[in-house]
Amino acid sequence: MIHLPDVPLHTEVVVEVNKKGQVVRVKATKPCKIQSFNLQTYGNALQMWIRKCRTEGNTTSCTAETGLYRVTYDYDPRTQSVTRRVALISAGGTWANDEGAANVMIEMAQKQAEAAEAAERKAQAEQNAKLPSLNEIRGVPTPKPMPAATLPP
Repeated sequence: MIHLPDVPLHTEVVVEVNKKGQVVRVKATKPCKIQSFNLQTYGNALQMWIRKCRTEGNTTSCTAETGLYRVTYDYDPRTQSVTRRVALISAGGTWANDEGAANVMIEMAQKQAEAAEAAERKAQAEQNAKLPSLNEIRGVPTPKPMPAATLPP
């Protein structure tokens, strides 16, 4: 059973956003007293996209602004919901061309999975190399190769 807090919670996260609107890194945090809420909001902030979207008729266009943003999370125990607010602190930054944090985490996870798979294959190959041959298990001597037949000149 999930036990939700009985008190209101508030956290703030300052993030750097690239030119695509992806969060590049978390620059600072202002945590609350409940660690699990801090971890959830930190993880959510790392995966965010911050964009402004406009809908005109049937078309929607979104733009992103490189900058430093403050993201606040407020938990209301009466409604058991979290409200997230985003505010621009300052525009611009040297991280405009940096890759988003979520993409970096995905690449790292893929590399780790590939390395674990390669290690598993290597361990399996080493284990298979140590196995006796089927003839040794059965107690039958290994057959010797037949000499090749020679044809007259």
